[in-house]
Amino acid sequence: MPFRPPRPFEMMIALPRRGWDRRLCVGANRWGGRHPVRPFFRGISRLGDGSFWYALMGLLAIFGGRTGRITALEMVINGWIALQLYRYLKRWTQRPRPFRACPDIIAHIPPLDEFSFPSGHTLHAVSFTVIALDAFPLLALILLPFTLLIGLSRVILGLHYPTDVLAALCMGLILGGSTLGLAHLLIA
Repeated sequence: MPFRPPRPFEMMIALPRRGWDRRLCVGANRWGGRHPVRPFFRGISRLGDGSFWYALMGLLAIFGGRTGRITALEMVINGWIALQLYRYLKRWTQRPRPFRACPDIIAHIPPLDEFSFPSGHTLHAVSFTVIALDAFPLLALILLPFTLLIGLSRVILGLHYPTDVLAALCMGLILGGSTLGLAHLLIA
C-alpha cells in the first residue's frame, strides 16, 4: 500500500458536516429552494463563473487609463494564481460537496468541479474586489454587494459549506493584498 501523506485539514474539514456548518448549509439550501430566490442566486453564481470579472477587467483596461490597465493586469495575474491555489487545495483536501455528502441538500446548479473546499468563486471574487477597490474605491458600491452575494449563492445553491466560503474569503483577502503589495513594489 503506498504511503499517503497526512492531510492536516482532513479532520477539520470532515467534522463540520455533522455540526453547525452542515446545519447552516441545509437551512440556506432549503431557503434557496424557494422558486423566486433560486433563479436570482443562480444568475449571481453564473456571473461569478468569470463573465462579470472578465467584463470588469476589460472595462478597466479600456476606460480606466493607465491605472485601469495596471489594475486589470493585476487581476489577471491574481486570477491565475487563485486558480492554481484553489485547484491544488481541492485535490489535496478532497472534501465532498454538500449535496454529495448530505441527502437533505440539493444542488440547484451543476458544479464546475468535483470538490468543495475552498470556494473558487469566493476566492476570486474577494481577491478581485480587493485589487479593484484599491485603484477605484467607488466600485465598492457594486463590488462589495456582488462579492457577498457570490459567497452566499455558493451555500444557498448547495455547492459549498459556509466554512468553504469563509476560508476562501480569508484566502482572497490575503491573495488580493499580496498581489497589490507586490505590484506596488514593482511599480514604485
